[in-house]
Amino acid sequence: MDSEWPQIPYGEWRETAEALHLYLQIVGKYRLAHTPWLNHSWHATSYVTARGLETSLVPDNDGIEVTLDLHDHSVVGSSAAGQVRQFSLGAMSVSQFLERFEKMIADLGGSPQFHGVPNEIENPIPFREDAAQRPYDADAVQRFHQALVKITGVLQSFRTGFLGKSSPVHLFWGSFDLAVTRFSGRSAPPHPGGIPELPDDVTREAYSHEVSSAGFWAGGGPSDEAAFYSYAYPAPDGFSVASVEPEAAYYHSDAGEFLLPYETVRSSENPSVTLMTFLESTFSAAASLGRWDRSLECPLGRPRLPRPV
Repeated sequence: MDSEWPQIPYGEWRETAEALHLYLQIVGKYRLAHTPWLNHSWHATSYVTARGLETSLVPDNDGIEVTLDLHDHSVVGSSAAGQVRQFSLGAMSVSQFLERFEKMIADLGGSPQFHGVPNEIENPIPFREDAAQRPYDADAVQRFHQALVKITGVLQSFRTGFLGKSSPVHLFWGSFDLAVTRFSGRSAPPHPGGIPELPDDVTREAYSHEVSSAGFWAGGGPSDEAAFYSYAYPAPDGFSVASVEPEAAYYHSDAGEFLLPYETVRSSENPSVTLMTFLESTFSAAASLGRWDRSLECPLGRPRLPRPV
């Protein structure tokens, strides 16, 4: 049985979550500005670690890595030259975070120049002009990180059950969601675009090939509360009415995807099994209805056992 998954009711830490989202956008945009483009914007994402969220090595100067340490509540920058700089996470404005972040990168010998307006947010305020004081609920942030660690483990296991092209398990700072994506191998029709404050050419490149994608939102997306999601692009005929598990999963017509409340998973007898059931059943619906090559599916990987050939 799983150890206990944390409670993360979105309404109780909404303002902190919104602030953390914007801070992560600043860090992510720094990585984006210095990293060669990789298919589907995989070069720009963040990754869950034991301490929080990190960029991996950014090719700026000799190399700089940034971690949002969600245990000690600090932003830590490390250079390949052995330098370390950091500043505390706490109540502040977005403009204050930006100023401290730019100074940290400059002190590490980097170049803190990047696009200064949030993406995928309605009516965004440029970071430098966002002077409103934001709260910081350290306990909620730490519980959010604990949830990300639990979820990442299940998504990583799910990823092993597919032999075709699959994304890493990573967090997109634009939409603030943790995701893993499988690809059929076929090209997709051009995406219509229209995502707020995101160039259509970025969206079309991201969805240039058929996908089945699943992941997690902390809240504030299609659901007011934290939820798991699964969608297909292009969605095959019949996908919206497909039978999926567990029973609490439902199709959100406005979002065009299946949702499963985080609380349903958290409070189940075995959250990992419940989440895996959702991931596998929604993928199976997308793959069956979309006529994917089902021979690309395989048993989930196990430690120290090579994949049978």
